[in-house]
Amino acid sequence: MSERLVILGSKGGPAIRPGGPSPTASLLEIGGRRIVIDCGLGVARGLVEAGMALPALDLVLITHLHSDHVLELGPLLHTAWTAGLKTPVQIFGPVGTRAVWDGFVTSLAYDINLRIDDEGRPDIRHLVQIEEFGEGELFDEDGLTIEALRVDHPPVVECFAIKISHQGRTIVFSADTAYFPPLAGFSAGADILVHEAMHPDGVDRLVARTGNGDRLKAHLLASHTMAADVGRIARDAGVGHLVLNHLVPADDSEITEVHWENEARSHWTGNLTVGRDGLELALPPPKPQRNTV
Repeated sequence: MSERLVILGSKGGPAIRPGGPSPTASLLEIGGRRIVIDCGLGVARGLVEAGMALPALDLVLITHLHSDHVLELGPLLHTAWTAGLKTPVQIFGPVGTRAVWDGFVTSLAYDINLRIDDEGRPDIRHLVQIEEFGEGELFDEDGLTIEALRVDHPPVVECFAIKISHQGRTIVFSADTAYFPPLAGFSAGADILVHEAMHPDGVDRLVARTGNGDRLKAHLLASHTMAADVGRIARDAGVGHLVLNHLVPADDSEITEVHWENEARSHWTGNLTVGRDGLELALPPPKPQRNTV
């Protein structure tokens, strides 16, 4: 299996518009695992278009329960099941994730029970394993470790950056967060930092278009990170490659990739990529491990 990062959905917020990008989701294939990070609308289609067989799904991480990160969790699992999923899938999410899954299963009970009886499928309720987490280490298996850091995304309290490490490589996903200096320490030396980003010139136009007025603007400014400050985090962390993602706004024709780069470059001079749906980056090769004996 090739090792890669794929941005499946690159926009912040749940709304979709004609020709525009999809909400947040990423695929990380590393250490023989297929890890989906967040499940915004369109994640199943994005995985298929990225060439991943849905029955191979095995590990899903949810950073927080805003709809643009969790709306398609149940539908992704159900779609993988109808595509032939027969092996367990581990789901790690904050407190409340189990209720999301249980509610979905309840809403689809008629279909699920019918397909078990009529098509001979295994019971999806026995395949999906939910583990709710807080800050700290979530997973340590076969050299793959996953850690979580609580970030600043008011009014959401249970929101976590995710760090995934394997054979000397580290990839960090910021989740949704205001400018949060401790994230630099959490991301120190990471090969790739995937960080949400907001562009200052687009905020007022976005607010005007959605019609939510001052309340939405106050939320955006208090809960998300301007691209310039993302550059500061990457610089202070000394990461190898910065990927801007969960773009706000992601579908403003007046804000081009160059505009995003200019903002981040005010503090960051290293490798930089502006996320887009379908973007694929190869992971660096495994690093030699020191013999500690």
